[in-house]
Amino acid sequence: MAIHPTKDSVSRWSTAVDVRETDPEIHLISGGGTLLDNFVTIAEAVHSLVNYIHLREKSCTANELFETVKEMSRRGVPLGKIVVNDRLDVALASGAGGVQLAGHSLPPAIARPIAPELRIGRSVHSAAEAAAAADEGADYCLYGHVYASASKPGLPGRGLSGLADTVRACPVPVIAIGGIEPGNAGQVIRSGAAGIAVLSGICGAADPVAAAMAYRSAVRAARLERR
Repeated sequence: MAIHPTKDSVSRWSTAVDVRETDPEIHLISGGGTLLDNFVTIAEAVHSLVNYIHLREKSCTANELFETVKEMSRRGVPLGKIVVNDRLDVALASGAGGVQLAGHSLPPAIARPIAPELRIGRSVHSAAEAAAAADEGADYCLYGHVYASASKPGLPGRGLSGLADTVRACPVPVIAIGGIEPGNAGQVIRSGAAGIAVLSGICGAADPVAAAMAYRSAVRAARLERR
């Protein structure tokens, strides 16, 4: 069930689980049907439970994205956790910590000299694309979609075997995306992923903090099993 939080509602959510350096990463991504104002409020509530928060808002102007980054920062979300999708200019101007590059974006090899301090991610869909992205200087790859996903209607997931192949081919961390829930997140981590990316699993939950805690517990347990 989708929620429509307000700034006042954040205070009733508790963040009792900490993020450890050894934990697999959790990336929270906007653009999954949640209104942007609501997403900012959710980000305020859960940022201590996730590693990165992506603004993937294809219909927003550069100025709207810039102001959203600044609003998230004002509400306590560390700038280093904020990733702007596609818009390298906005990431640099706003002081965000990273940029996520799609296939239509500037390639990492061009973005890296312009933004040497940014953490650069590349969205990929195959082992070959992931290997090429790493060669171009990407810090990590976002691979998917692993499972069938509402954001990719009618398209079957690429599966855990495709994920494992991509991990083997890619020398930088691979973050998995697509249909990942707390119940299957462990399988994703055990297949070699360095982390997971989530949209509606957190933003569409009745209690986003409880959902984030469930994901955190699942990936942590899987990491311990993989040791």
